[in-house]
Amino acid sequence: MGPADLAVDVLLGLAVVGELLCVAGVLVMRTTLDRLHYAAAVTTVPALLVLLATLVREHMSAGGLQAIAAVGLLFLINPAVVIATARAVRRIDEAGEA
Repeated sequence: MGPADLAVDVLLGLAVVGELLCVAGVLVMRTTLDRLHYAAAVTTVPALLVLLATLVREHMSAGGLQAIAAVGLLFLINPAVVIATARAVRRIDEAGEA
């Protein structure tokens, strides 16, 4: 097992820990918006760690470029999805109070 394999293992282990922390946050939080915050965090640091592990293993090959594209799309699309979901939750909450 070389240093590259060790780096990949560490990066993927940290990604799993990050995902588990986000899932724990979703389970523990009480309000929908707080849960949404932790659900959105899943696509940031853990996804970046998986990307880095992929680049260590694949370098800038086709697999590495596909990983960059996938994580880039997550970074671009997720904020819009989170905002739209938060607005929908707010509308539902306001309709329930009226």
